[in-house]
Amino acid sequence: MITEKKIIKEARIFLGPKNNPFLAPRYAILVQGKLIVSDTGQNRVFIWNHLPDTSWAEPDVVLGQSDPIQTARNAGKDVDASTLLYPSGIWSDGHRLIVADAWNHRVLLWLDFPKQHGQKADVVIGQPDFNNNLPNVRGIGKAPAANTLNWPYGVFSDGQALWIADTGNRRVLFFRQIPNHSFAPADHVIGKDSFEERDYDHFHAIWPYSVKVSSNGHLAITDTQYYRVLIWNQWQNAFSNKADVIIGQPDFQSNGQNQFRLFPDAHTLSWCYDSCFYKNGIWVADTGNSRVLWFDKIPNTNNLPASRLIGQKNFHTGSENPDSIRTTDNSYYWPFSVCVENNYLVIADTGNHRIVLNQLNF
Repeated sequence: MITEKKIIKEARIFLGPKNNPFLAPRYAILVQGKLIVSDTGQNRVFIWNHLPDTSWAEPDVVLGQSDPIQTARNAGKDVDASTLLYPSGIWSDGHRLIVADAWNHRVLLWLDFPKQHGQKADVVIGQPDFNNNLPNVRGIGKAPAANTLNWPYGVFSDGQALWIADTGNRRVLFFRQIPNHSFAPADHVIGKDSFEERDYDHFHAIWPYSVKVSSNGHLAITDTQYYRVLIWNQWQNAFSNKADVIIGQPDFQSNGQNQFRLFPDAHTLSWCYDSCFYKNGIWVADTGNSRVLWFDKIPNTNNLPASRLIGQKNFHTGSENPDSIRTTDNSYYWPFSVCVENNYLVIADTGNHRIVLNQLNF
């Protein structure tokens, strides 16, 4: 095994605003020097226009609240274009911003990058307007449609198309173009035979939390409840074909947490929530094992072991093991998201209420 010291050149801890720090941040991205964090436990998204170089820093912009110290659900009022409730996945190209507003059952788009606290979103996906927030528009138990959402946790774009992990509907929605008007219907669905379908099986993602596409066209869907990551060699094939490769399980029928082992291993996962393509490989946030795995090549067969890891001393130590209880600068507690930008591996270390900025050494 290649040790963590050889993977990480330097690691820094970032805790957010000093007077009101992060509470269970579930997502963080670094794009064009901007750091954007879903401070999920406090219903807000923070934006730093430049990567902070200290452990504490006041944000340049806070979304979802009128100022950086407010934390109420939907800003303590009825849902509207400026409020958030359990924000999770984020995507941005530095000019536009997309946020999965998970518990409002919608995705919000800012067509111009936000510059003011509490700035209203321009477009809403999943709801007919900014003042509705029921799952699938009509409420719990109602059938989905091409333009509805239920607990959307993940979003991704290649700058043109848009993918949404519509987690509660156990599917991924695909839009050929990033919508510029509200309540737009998706063009395709991954994981279902139709937009109205509610049944699910083990050949498709049971709880798709994150969706990512590589520059070479690989698609990864992190399937939390089946402790696996599904990979298609070409994203276009996902509309009609099952995944080409599985990380974390030997086959589609298997669904064991750490493959029913007492301790983890290099090829097992527990409550994984995100993945990230990097160079020729892929990072996986193995959240339940409080570690991040690195595969130096995108696997071409099921159940391959990871090449390296960070967050634990070896592949056989997990978050519930006695020797991993104490938090240190080099360990994680339920990391939810991973992102790489300019050789920085950004990790939302959710259980430790912090962001870890790792400068990669390869």
